[in-house]
Amino acid sequence: MTMVDILYRYAAPPSDAVTRALASTREVYGIRRVTFDRASCTLRVEYDATRLNAAVVTKLVRESGLEIDAVLPLIPAQAPAA
Repeated sequence: MTMVDILYRYAAPPSDAVTRALASTREVYGIRRVTFDRASCTLRVEYDATRLNAAVVTKLVRESGLEIDAVLPLIPAQAPAA
């Protein structure tokens, strides 16, 4: 198993139906965890990269009805040294 995280920023808060649809993505073989951070409007999905890839995970998230604004880097950019 190779566990990988992908972080999405979403445009609008998810409705109850979207939240339920995203929760059901955990039933997909290879999806390990789905976590919302409502304060920063992000969704983190942990998945098994030996079973799925980022394109498939993104498709599952979009099919749930969540409006993805951007895929964010997991490591924030560092300010250049002066």
